[in-house]
Amino acid sequence: MFNRPLFVCAFALLAPSMTLAETETCQKVAEKDIAALFVRWNDALQSGDPQNVVDTYAQDSLLLPTLSNTPRRSADAKADYFRHFMAGQPRGNIDSRMIQIDCNTALDAGLYTFRFADGKKVQARYTFTYKWFPEQEQWLITSHHSSAMPEPQKTHE
Repeated sequence: MFNRPLFVCAFALLAPSMTLAETETCQKVAEKDIAALFVRWNDALQSGDPQNVVDTYAQDSLLLPTLSNTPRRSADAKADYFRHFMAGQPRGNIDSRMIQIDCNTALDAGLYTFRFADGKKVQARYTFTYKWFPEQEQWLITSHHSSAMPEPQKTHE
């Protein structure tokens, strides 16, 4: 026979995790779907409207931008950054990347290059983290870190 007090204690400890496992549903997603989120973000950059870019970010997200030292948490702060950034008509291109997918979250990290209308280019490291928001039925950026590549080092002769 089993020990009733031990069974009750075990059930009390395991019940909350069983409930969590039963209620969480993972959104099915492939690497190509996560890669397409960068295309969506880059297309929003081409629109000329900073709000279109801001709309790709979750409400409580963080932007650590390429060409500014100021972290951007609010939608207004992100729009302010993109208003200035978009004035140069940037077009991003992924140079290399790594994508990792988990239950309702994904990470896209690597190197990208922005080319501007005046011919200048900025090479940068980036990390986008995404979360699936079922109530909005879409993936949104929860954090975005982008930093210009360090100056090339001179080779020793």
